[in-house]
Amino acid sequence: MPQTQISCPRCRQMIPAQVEQLFDVTAEPAAKQRLLGRVSNYARCQFCGFEGPLATPVVYHDNEKELLLTFFPSELGLPVNEQEKLIGPLITQVMNRLPAEKRKGYLLRPQSFFTYQSMVEKILEGDGVTKEMLDDQQKRISLLQRLLQITTPDVRAEVIKENAELLDEAFFAMFNRLMDVTVQSGQQQGAAQAMNALQAELLDASEYGRQLKGQFVELEAAVKTLQEIGQGLTREKLLEIFLEAPSEARLKALVSLTRNGLDYSFFQILTERMENASPAERTSLDDLREKLLEFTNQMDKALEAQMKTADEFIEQILATPDIAQAVAQNIDQFNNEIMAQALEAKMREATTKQDAARLQKIQQLVMALQQSSAPPELELVQELVDAPDEASMEKMLIAHDDQVTDELNGMIGSLMGQMEQQPENPEAAQLLKRLEIVYRVVLKYQMKKNMSK
Repeated sequence: MPQTQISCPRCRQMIPAQVEQLFDVTAEPAAKQRLLGRVSNYARCQFCGFEGPLATPVVYHDNEKELLLTFFPSELGLPVNEQEKLIGPLITQVMNRLPAEKRKGYLLRPQSFFTYQSMVEKILEGDGVTKEMLDDQQKRISLLQRLLQITTPDVRAEVIKENAELLDEAFFAMFNRLMDVTVQSGQQQGAAQAMNALQAELLDASEYGRQLKGQFVELEAAVKTLQEIGQGLTREKLLEIFLEAPSEARLKALVSLTRNGLDYSFFQILTERMENASPAERTSLDDLREKLLEFTNQMDKALEAQMKTADEFIEQILATPDIAQAVAQNIDQFNNEIMAQALEAKMREATTKQDAARLQKIQQLVMALQQSSAPPELELVQELVDAPDEASMEKMLIAHDDQVTDELNGMIGSLMGQMEQQPENPEAAQLLKRLEIVYRVVLKYQMKKNMSK
């Protein structure tokens, strides 16, 4: 969401801010985080120091939860008919985006809220967040805001000490999300630096923060141990490393790095060693096995939860009318291995079921991802595929001579391989034919180019 120039509510100087009135999470899932995190419609003035929300009308929509919410700031002082004129087009935009089968009765009964906070509470209620949970979260938010405003180190240290019980996992999770949003929204560099400095202080001054730092130290030590062994790592050697781990924290770090190696064969080796061990050693090995099973179970459950979240997010993207636009607006959400695994699983499932319509949507998503982070060669391939004839292709190659490289050939070959894996998809078959022609023209051009040297 691009920033715009607005007049500071206090000093009237022009400042950048992210102003947004429609938060349609059905079309753009990331919009929800912008609203809840106060990334949009929030001003920070570098001239007079003003910081606070902007008086902006808001429409929030979530088709899955059947929520159509509106908020109109009372300080604008507009009569109801004028409010409806401003809000109405936004609601119409929501309805026009939805396919006919998803237009339900709730769209005719928008829920109006007199305060921004009451609207937020309604949104979170749909996610199963209770009033008590909100109160606890608000305490942490207030503490974080207070800490960011304190400039004296001694005062900040005293506030941290007084609120030690709030500096828990939930606080640091909230803090990290806010840091991510601050960076992604392109806010002033000073704000990000202040948060980094505060994070370092909190890690040193809180019990949970010291635990996090300890975990990082153990993880670094575990990585070093595995790097020293390198290619010589076997399941037998892995068992020895586990047995030599100096602490449970180190053992957990090692498990997190070697989860794939803790399979049936590994536990069979461990069982055989227990059978041949002395009573004292057997007790130690049995304790190790219980801890390994506990840690791997925790990891598997966490991975399962992450996969479920990724799966739901991808489904939201696939349900949008404009998949390419939704991908572009949420591109940062795809930059992790879990999301790639979830997407690959969906494509494999659609291919197995020969669901051409769903496969086409998934391919649109994949193509949008490739284009969002695509090298210039991929754009050239797309232009070549769209060219009307071979003569036009050759003209394009002349115009982009510097891009006609072995990498271009490899990219075309890779795309052809992907299409060959979808024999039941007529669109893939058609694209494969075009890629074969492109590949032949590129090879011919390269041969002529080499002969002329």
